[in-house]
Amino acid sequence: MKIHEYQAKNLFRKNGIPVLGGIACFSVKEAVEASIKLGGEIWAVKAQIHAGGRGKGGGVKIAKSLNDVKDHAEEILGMKLVTHQTDKNGQVVRRLFIEQGASIQKEFYVGMLVDRSSQRVCLMASSEGGMNIEDVANKTPEKINKVLIDPIEGLTNEDIKKVSQIISFPQCDLSEITTLLQNLYKLFNSTDASLVEINPLILTTANHFLALDAKMSFDDNSLFRHSEIEVLRDLDEEDPLVTKASKYDLSYVPLDGNIGCLVNGAGLAMATMDIIKLYGGNPANFLDVGGGATTEKVTEAFKIMLSNANLRAILVNIFGGIMRCDVIASGVVKAAREVKLTLPLVVRLEGTNADLGKRILTESGLEIISANSMDDAARNVVTAAS
Repeated sequence: MKIHEYQAKNLFRKNGIPVLGGIACFSVKEAVEASIKLGGEIWAVKAQIHAGGRGKGGGVKIAKSLNDVKDHAEEILGMKLVTHQTDKNGQVVRRLFIEQGASIQKEFYVGMLVDRSSQRVCLMASSEGGMNIEDVANKTPEKINKVLIDPIEGLTNEDIKKVSQIISFPQCDLSEITTLLQNLYKLFNSTDASLVEINPLILTTANHFLALDAKMSFDDNSLFRHSEIEVLRDLDEEDPLVTKASKYDLSYVPLDGNIGCLVNGAGLAMATMDIIKLYGGNPANFLDVGGGATTEKVTEAFKIMLSNANLRAILVNIFGGIMRCDVIASGVVKAAREVKLTLPLVVRLEGTNADLGKRILTESGLEIISANSMDDAARNVVTAAS
């Protein structure tokens, strides 16, 4: 789950990570009022969407007067902001963050994420912070220094000292950056975060560090432990089909193909998409109904898949363990009738009550293509889709 910059900065502030004063706004009027309340002579007017690259896309503007704030707010609110992290249609800006100005001496990059290969949290830092950090990562990756943090010892002073020397943090500010990074690591762990980024982390002309931007995302599976994080979820920033799927405890990810996939179990779902690709097809989605699917859940899964106008065929691939194949078969029949399915439907059932499930499909009278293996299912659905 992702959150907005202003929400991440509220967490930063509560955890001892220095940030500028800022106020979230939902209208032009609120933006002007926020600028007056913050005071000063310069402000940043920032679009709040769940994507990076806002500055390059025109979603971050500097205002040197209240009229500038008003003009920038009118321009940004409601715009479809296209960045390298959105699709070609962009993301509608519904929220703004008005922030005080800062006098910048130097920009750095700092981030933390879970490194799956080492099973540790990885601290990343670079002296090349700012809007072009992606170019740095692609063209000169050696400029991004990485430290794998020991889960027992935590982020040590020695780790920070080594990073500071490599990326030239001013030695006079070593105690300040040490506190900042240790607090960032504590925040990362305490919230079950999967990613935290500060880009840029700035050194001001007064020789103090500030998080000028903030990005955080969290492990969805841990949200039951963090009600204070879960309430920050902005459904407007998420695919409505993904949101709908989550209400029925379905794991759904839209893709750019034309073959719908309904599978039980993440591993089987990945294998199903792989074999569809092997036979020349393109999956339209990842959809895992889990081990406890009901007839109602299967029906909703079909409705979600059929929301994709590019769909040309559907493959149901079930290996029944805890999940009973007859339950899936009943759900498939009900769903096909309820949505008046006209697309080709291929079904492969194996495992618990597979024979009963196959009989339910046969006796339904529906035009269902039965498959006896993964290969058979993939061949049939790719042929049907084409």
